Amino acid sequence: MLARVDAVAPLPENVLSLSTARRVWNGVSLDVNEWRGSGRVAHQFPHQTETRLIALLEEVGSPCEPRLRENRPCPASYRPRHMDFAPAGMEMWGYSADVRFVRDATLMFDFAAMDERLATRFDREAVSTPRLRFADDRIWTLVKLLAEVVNDSDPSAQLYGDGLTVAIMARLFADPPQPGTDGKGLAPWQLRRVVDHLDAHLPERVDLARLAALAGLSQSHFSRAFKASTGMAPYRWQLDARIRRAQALLIDSRATLDQVAEATGFADAVHFGRTFRKLIGATPATWRRDRTS
Repeated sequence: MLARVDAVAPLPENVLSLSTARRVWNGVSLDVNEWRGSGRVAHQFPHQTETRLIALLEEVGSPCEPRLRENRPCPASYRPRHMDFAPAGMEMWGYSADVRFVRDATLMFDFAAMDERLATRFDREAVSTPRLRFADDRIWTLVKLLAEVVNDSDPSAQLYGDGLTVAIMARLFADPPQPGTDGKGLAPWQLRRVVDHLDAHLPERVDLARLAALAGLSQSHFSRAFKASTGMAPYRWQLDARIRRAQALLIDSRATLDQVAEATGFADAVHFGRTFRKLIGATPATWRRDRTS
């Protein structure tokens, strides 16, 4: 589910504009917010009834500061790329003495949905313990990658985001490893069933939960096993399969680039061409000409 909100009212004092992009993966809701302001800003974080992870992705102006009360400075010292974790029901405020631009990401966790879909036991102490201005480069990078595809309608963005949310939750909540997750790949029948499903539904959007269910595994176990078997994450396998289908169309038909893009699930010829060149090293037109002339 994708959504975008370009006007939010009322805006906090000295905030000139705020836009929010929203998406849900795996029981994790993501809000990516872009703020523009001038001067002192103090605002209460939304979604207080949810368990939240807030990651600061960009800031211009005075450093942003998380607070438990509007007028009570944060007890933790500033760190670049800091994040804040707030259990459900915990009040939090954001403060800056002179903000110009901020881009942040807020992840909200639905543990009932995650328990059911991921078949994972979460460390309850990690879930219930607040953390202010903590730093973890791996989690921050995963959140940034997730934020970059919040508006991406490409079919492979579903598997990509599903995988990122699994990795974020595993790292954030330190779930204990499951028996049998020692790096072994999928059994031949599991791999065959999953690949057949991906091929049958190419280039449609496919959920990681569905692939894991086909193999009878949790999503985190499945992701590790699939990569051990194929050398690729599931989203990359699907993307490569779409490019292989595009190559067949380029050679075997006179379809235009727009038609090939549509047949393989890309938004348009520009998106298709950019992805094709990134993976193959040549534009679709050049690749086709070199093989058909």
